[in-house]
Amino acid sequence: MKTIQGAIHSIETFGSVDGPGIRYVIFLQGCFMRCQYCHNADTWKIGTPTQNASDVLQKALRYKPYWKNKGGITVSGGEPLLQIDFLIELFTLAKKENIHTVLDTSGHPFTFGQPFFSKFQKLMNVCDLVLLDIKHIDPRKHQILTSKSNENILQLAKYLSDIKKPVWLRHVLVPQINDDDDSLIQLDAFVQTLQNVERFEVLPYHTLGAYKWEKLGLDYPLKNILPPTQEQLDHANKCLHTQNYKI
Repeated sequence: MKTIQGAIHSIETFGSVDGPGIRYVIFLQGCFMRCQYCHNADTWKIGTPTQNASDVLQKALRYKPYWKNKGGITVSGGEPLLQIDFLIELFTLAKKENIHTVLDTSGHPFTFGQPFFSKFQKLMNVCDLVLLDIKHIDPRKHQILTSKSNENILQLAKYLSDIKKPVWLRHVLVPQINDDDDSLIQLDAFVQTLQNVERFEVLPYHTLGAYKWEKLGLDYPLKNILPPTQEQLDHANKCLHTQNYKI
């Protein structure tokens, strides 16, 4: 039986930072956000779907013995929600095999409009955990940083809380961009309204993907920004009370 195809950028067979346990990480092609610190700029372009969901799952199953009780499949990107039909089918097939499923998203495609919202509800029925990036809490500064609004991203966070879907939040700390106390305090206040956050991670900004921008003929916009110091990371973690979300 022919299944829905997805545009896949790459695969990581032994991921350890994209959800619990050892993960088979599927990076999908395509993203509409243009984050200034993006380390996967080569995933922006919308790709041509070439791989069936059933075939992708069969390849993943070869690694199932390594997952043990906590591991499973994570779909990242790019932005996986741009290929929501493929996601639904892949996760539906995975759950039939009792595989733990994780969605790693920036949340930008989210909308309560149809047909997306009905599809998203269906996806959540076969998704065990959502990794959600919150780039910046301030709407104007988020627009500058990513080229997109954060209104629907925050709506997504609230909706996931309403349905009690387990979430791990991630916040990339970028000096001079989102590390000021006002932004951190506002973000902390928002996160405290959510009832479903199992983990809240502050990730240090890095320049490891800058070479991809150059390879694509793009000017890397944060070339003069240094990664945060340990002191800056510690301060952000304190402001965001991330220790309260450790599992």
